[in-house]
Amino acid sequence: MVKAVVLGAAGGIGQPLSLLLKLNDAITELALYDIVNSPGVAADLSHINTPAKVTGYLPPNDGLKNALTNAHLIVIPAGVPRKPGMSRDDLFKINAGIVRDLATGIANYSPDAYVLVISNPVNSTVPIIAEVLKKHGVFNAKKVFGVTTLDIVRASTFTSSVSRADPREVRVPVVGGHSGVTIIPLLSQISPPHTFNQEEIESLTKRIQFGGDEVVKAKDGAGSATLSMAQAGARFATSILNATVKGESGIVEPSYVCLDADGVGGKQVRIAVNGLSYFSSNIELGKNGIEKIHPLGDLSEYENKLLEAAIPELRTNINKGVSFITDESKF
Repeated sequence: MVKAVVLGAAGGIGQPLSLLLKLNDAITELALYDIVNSPGVAADLSHINTPAKVTGYLPPNDGLKNALTNAHLIVIPAGVPRKPGMSRDDLFKINAGIVRDLATGIANYSPDAYVLVISNPVNSTVPIIAEVLKKHGVFNAKKVFGVTTLDIVRASTFTSSVSRADPREVRVPVVGGHSGVTIIPLLSQISPPHTFNQEEIESLTKRIQFGGDEVVKAKDGAGSATLSMAQAGARFATSILNATVKGESGIVEPSYVCLDADGVGGKQVRIAVNGLSYFSSNIELGKNGIEKIHPLGDLSEYENKLLEAAIPELRTNINKGVSFITDESKF
C-alpha cells in the first residue's frame, strides 16, 4: 500500500495535482485535505478508473490526522496564490503560518513520510518545515524537498524556443532557490549541448527567473501558475515514488534541500555557496530519499555572477524561515 497525501488539495494547484497523482499507478491510496471542498474533489476523482482509492478530509473530526496517518508521500501546495505586484516574499506571513501548522501535523502523524513543499516562498517554507520537524525530534534531511521542478520545466521550454530542440528532451540544471534572482539556470550545462550567445543567455536567464510573472500578469489578478506547477509537482512526486517504491536507481532531479542530507556532496555545495544550509542542486534519489547531492560543476563567468547575487538573498530567505519558528515574536 502506498498512500499519497495532498495538503491544499482543493486549490488551483491542488486539484490538477491530485488528478495527476490519481493517474499514477504507484499510488494505491490518495488522501486529499483542505479547509474547504476537499470531499467534493475526492468524490470527483474517485470516478476515474485507476486503482487508487481517494478520500477527502476537512479540519473537523481529526481530518488532518486521518489524512496524514500512514502516509508515504506528502505534497504541500497549500497557501494563497500570488497576485499582481506581489512577490513570493510578500506571501510569507500568510503562507508561513499555514505551513507551520501542517508541518506540526506531519510531525505528529506521519514523521517518516517524504515531504514535498510547493507552498511559496519555497526558500523560506522548506526551512520552516525542517525547524518544526526538528522541534519534534523527527527531522530527516533526506526526506524533505522544496519542489523547484517548474524552473526546470520552464528552462527546457524557453531554451527550446531558441535552440529548436525537442523540449521533452532538453535538460537544464537550475540551481539556487525558487524565486527571482535566486533561480540560477546553468545554460552552459544544457543537454543536449547548445551554444547560446550572451544576449540569448541573459534574455533566457531573466525569463526563467521571472517566468512566474508572465502567468500572474496574463491571469490579470486571477492567480499565479497553477497548471504548470501541478505538472511539475506531479513529475517530482513520480521521481520520488519511482526511487522509493519501485526501486529505480540513477534518478537525478534538482530540488531545494537541506545540505545536511549528504555529508560529502552537501559539504561541497555548502562551501561553494558560502555556508548556506539550504540550496537547490542536482540530487540523486534512492530508496531512502536523497542518496547524493551533486556538486554544481563548472560554472561560466556569468553563472558565477548569478550565484554571487543569489547567495545574500537566499541567506535572508532561509534565516526568515528559521526565525519564524525559533523566534516567532518577530512576526
